[in-house]
Amino acid sequence: MKARRAQDTFAQTSKIVLPNDTNVLTNLMGGQLLSWMDITAGISAQRHCQRVVVTASVNNVSFNQPIKLGDVVTIEAKVSRAFTSSMEVFLDVYVDKVGGGRKKCNEAIYTFVAVDQNGSPIEVPELIPETEEEKDRYAAALRRKQLSLILAKKMDPSEATELKALFNQIPS
Repeated sequence: MKARRAQDTFAQTSKIVLPNDTNVLTNLMGGQLLSWMDITAGISAQRHCQRVVVTASVNNVSFNQPIKLGDVVTIEAKVSRAFTSSMEVFLDVYVDKVGGGRKKCNEAIYTFVAVDQNGSPIEVPELIPETEEEKDRYAAALRRKQLSLILAKKMDPSEATELKALFNQIPS
């Protein structure tokens, strides 16, 4: 199975926030944004493994700023790391305000699993990070994976080498 570059997993979606997408304060409803992010992240994961993927978890979502009626939302997704059958996808959410100006307003991390025709997990290719941001997100993905496995009682904390290394860097 041939490894793939992180850049080759890039997916982008743009949407304009319409009245049906908003709450009574004319802010984009969080559930609508989650749906748009899920689709964009799924495309990114599918580009990486060239297989059907399913959402395994929404690991982190930050709703840092409200998105208003009429704003244009652009969601950018890239696989940050591939494991045996799962892929972590990092999403950045930007808003183009009416009248100008683009700024990052949210981010999220989703996990997808590649499945075969029976819905069973299958192996995915390795990911090759190239830019500094890709390398940082790649390294952080392993720490998040180890923490998740510890919390699920699937890994003994003493085996979490990347987490230990992180905590050993903190001055006492």
